[in-house]
Parts: sequence; structure tokens; C-alpha cells
Amino acid sequence: MNRALKYYRIIWFKHDLPAGLSVFLVALPLCLGIALASGAPLYSGILSGIIGGLVVSLASGSQLAVSGPAAGLTTMVAAAIISLGDYKLFLLAVVIAGLFQIILGLLKLGTIANYFPSSVIKGMLAAIGIILISKQIPLALGYDKPDFWTSGFIQLFSPDNFLGNIKNFNYHITRGAILITTVSIAVLVILQQPFAKKLKIIPAPLLVVIIGVITNIVFTNITSDYSLRSTQLVSIPLNIFESITFPDFSQLFSSSEIWQHGILIGLLASLETLLCIEAVDKLDKRNRITPVNRELVAQGIGNMTCGLLGAIPMTAVVVRGSANVHAGARTKLSAFTHGLFLLLAVLLVPFLLNKIPYASLASILLITGFNLTKPSLYSNMWSLGRKQFIPFMITIVVILSTDLLIGVSIGLLISIYYIIHSNFKVEYKISLTRHHGIETQYIKLNNNVTFLNKVKLRKALDEVPEYCILTIDGSESRQIDYDILEIISEFKRKAKDRHIELHLINIGSVKVMAVK
Repeated sequence: MNRALKYYRIIWFKHDLPAGLSVFLVALPLCLGIALASGAPLYSGILSGIIGGLVVSLASGSQLAVSGPAAGLTTMVAAAIISLGDYKLFLLAVVIAGLFQIILGLLKLGTIANYFPSSVIKGMLAAIGIILISKQIPLALGYDKPDFWTSGFIQLFSPDNFLGNIKNFNYHITRGAILITTVSIAVLVILQQPFAKKLKIIPAPLLVVIIGVITNIVFTNITSDYSLRSTQLVSIPLNIFESITFPDFSQLFSSSEIWQHGILIGLLASLETLLCIEAVDKLDKRNRITPVNRELVAQGIGNMTCGLLGAIPMTAVVVRGSANVHAGARTKLSAFTHGLFLLLAVLLVPFLLNKIPYASLASILLITGFNLTKPSLYSNMWSLGRKQFIPFMITIVVILSTDLLIGVSIGLLISIYYIIHSNFKVEYKISLTRHHGIETQYIKLNNNVTFLNKVKLRKALDEVPEYCILTIDGSESRQIDYDILEIISEFKRKAKDRHIELHLINIGSVKVMAVK
């Protein structure tokens, strides 16, 4: 026992402590940014990261995955908060999402992600990326009114009073925010390039936050017109635990909408987690495989805790997991350590967090959104052919014009159509001969003849000419669907009228009910 403790202490000090610190530096700005994009209190993003580190890491079977608020959930979370109209009701939906994930795990449905076509999942994430970008542009410009897309930006293109519209728009943006955004995006883009690997002493998101804070302090001290207003800075209560909102369990059964949002959040969070786990396991040099059903239970426990403590929902996150691996993590203690650092940050230095400009967080999220919907993704999907590209594009368009559930559902239906069409196999063969001037046709049914062959078989039978001999052989068929037997029986009834001599081998007859 003492030997094991000593071993883990060495591992923690040498590998997991520095890795946990590195992941904390990546996660802190992302927790704030994702809460901002979700329309939730900013502290709820940090709470979600803390719970992901301190709770999920202990329950999970993954040694390297790190959980926290995810960009992929922002659209659904924002929609749920607006739709339910009360953050306390939204927290009930988060509790339900966690419960749903636990049930999925206990029922051993961890393979659920395998049943969603990749074209639909990529389309969903690309649409989320577009929505994420559209939400951050007003913050990146420091626009101080809520009508950026409905009138502020659109009005610029109105032919009436064009110069006046530009002047009015210019009045409502903040030059300091634009400067911070421009510099931040430039830094993030440069540090993503291969040649900049040696420059990454500090994680790029944290560097952007530091640049934003220092820039605004300089603007403020020289009383510049570029300085940001207090409403354009992060605002976290100095005592976060006094401000926590709790779910209102008296309203649990007051609306089916709460349950609907909960199940949808649980399903999307499960999909994103399973995809992340698969990606992180591939990065593990020790080839450890995460038990997916246990992971769903762990995520469910985490999300139930999030709902109970006023946090936004979480998933396992690729960005954090990848940062964890590259920082040299060995065990799940690194994820736990990152959660511990997040907790210490809100306890000891909340006043520092309140100096972070929204423009810095918006810049991080703009790049995150762009990474979800890169132009190269579209060209790659196009190169895979229409069976991949059409469901991908339809999913994006429908999500943007309606909502995520409808978009994914229609994308799935289109994919299923192409899957059925691709796997459709004619389970019969037709051969033609002619004896003494009389045409003889022979239809050989193969192993399994399903309803999918109904249309083509009916067409083949309709094309059989009059005064013909037809043999349908089912001697090698293990299964013939009722629909097929019904078509053959219906043809048998009409064959005499068409002077067709019909022979059936090992094919039973069924009673055909005439539709009146």
C-alpha cells in the first residue's frame, strides 16, 4: 500500500501536477467563454470545469480525458435557457440530462455514437461552429446594443441614409474591443501554425487573455477613448458560492419541455463525450482503452452534480484531453489537479478574473467556431461524394434555419435513405430463354428477399409478356418477407387473365385482401 502511494506521489509530482497546471491554463478562459456563448452566468462555466475535474475524473475509467463545458453544447444550452425562461428550470434539465446518461451507461449503450453517421455529426458540429461565430462577432466588435444582427448590421446595407447608418453603427462599437480582438485572433492563428510550436511557452488562450487584460489596463491608465466599459469585462461574484443558483424541484413535472431539453442535452453530451474518448484513447501511448459505459455513468454523475450546483452541462473535451496528453499526463490525477486549480482560482483571485475583456473570450470562441466549420471540412466532404456531402449540408442548413433537433433528425433521415440505397441488393436473378417460339422466364430468389426488393420485383413481374411461361424458384431462400409473398400471390391471381403459365417452387401463397 505504502509502495503504491509512493509510486503515485512520484507520478503526480513529476507528470500529473505540471500537466494539470497546463490544462488549467487552457481550461480557464474556455470555461468563461463557453458560459458566455451559452447565455449562462459566467461562474457556471467555471463550476462545470471544477466538477469535471474533481468529480468526473474520479468516477471515469479514462486516464487522460478531461471534462468541462464544451463548445458543442453551447447552441443547445442557449436555446434551452431561452425556451425555459428561467435558469432554475434549465438546471432541472441538466439534472435530467445526467440521469439519462447514467441510464444509457447502465443499459450498456455506450456504442450509441456508432449509429450516428459521421456526415450528420460533422454537419451538426459545423452548424454549431457557424452559430458560435455569429454570436461572438458583436462582442468582438464591442457592440453595445442587443440588435446587432436584426437591425444594427443589416441596416448598414440600407440605401436610405447610408452614411448616417455607418456613423450610427460606428457610434455603438468600441475601438478598444476591436483592437484587442484583432491582436488576439492574430496571436491565436500564428500559434496554430507548425513553425510556432517552440513559441508555445504559455497556452494560446491564456496568452490572449493576458494580452487583453494588459491592453485594457494601459488604455484605462492613459484615459484613452479605447478603454472598455465595465459591461465589456467579465463579472464574477467575489464570493461565487453565495451567488450559486439551485434548481427548483417543485417544477420538475410542470412542463414536458424541461424533460425534452434534458434528454436532448444528455444525448448530445453523450455523443460528444464518446467521440472525444475515442480521439483521446488514440493519443494514449500506453494504448489504454476507456470503458465507454462507465464513462457515460461518470458523465451522468458529473452533469447531475452540475445541475444541482448551478453549473452548465459538461462533456469530455478534445481540446483539454489533447492538452493533457501533450503536457505529459500519466493518470487521471492530472484532470483532478486541473479541477483543483480552477477551484483555487475562484476562491483566491476572482478579482483578477473580473479584469478579463469579453473581446478576449470572443476571440477564443471565434477561432473555436472556425475550427468546427473550416473551409477544408467542406471541401473534404465534397470529395467524399454526394452520399456524404448532401446529408452534411442539409444538416447544417436545417439547423441554422430551425433548430438542432430538427436539423439532426432530417440529416439522419437523408443518411438512412442513402445507407439503404447503398446497401440495397437485388435478391433475385432473372434468366430468359425461348422454346418452340414461346418465351420462358426463370426468376431465382436468393437467400433473403426483403421488402426492399418489393418495387423492383413488382416492376419485373409487370414486364412479363402475355403467353409466357414463368417459373419463380424459392428453393434456396431462407427468408421471404410477407410483402414479397403478397406480390407473388397477387400476380398468381392475375396470371391466368394474361395467359401466363406460372410455376412456383417452394413459395407459399398468402391471402391477398382487395382494397375497396
